[in-house]
Amino acid sequence: INGVPLRRVNQAYAIATSTKVDLTGFSVDAKFDDAYFKREEQAKLKGTEEEFFGAKAQKKEHPAHRIADQKTADKDVLAAVAKVPYLASYLNSHFSLSKGQAPHTLKF
Repeated sequence: INGVPLRRVNQAYAIATSTKVDLTGFSVDAKFDDAYFKREEQAKLKGTEEEFFGAKAQKKEHPAHRIADQKTADKDVLAAVAKVPYLASYLNSHFSLSKGQAPHTLKF
């Protein structure tokens, strides 16, 4: 809904709300552990500016298994969100605080 891929998020960057999504049919596979979310180490290459920005510059492709995992998770979550009216627009809305507002004092 908001374009964020399947990933681990530190709890310090998440804001708890009273809104609940019923995910009774959704199960998290055992493959989603620390090793799944670890970034692949790449050797740092020293090269010229032309090699970096030139025609040979390659965009990194996402692995096919991660794309399939994302689609599977999205299908189940979107089905649960569609059952509640206005929940999709609520989750898609931007969140911001004004000066002096504290997120822990707000009621969502």
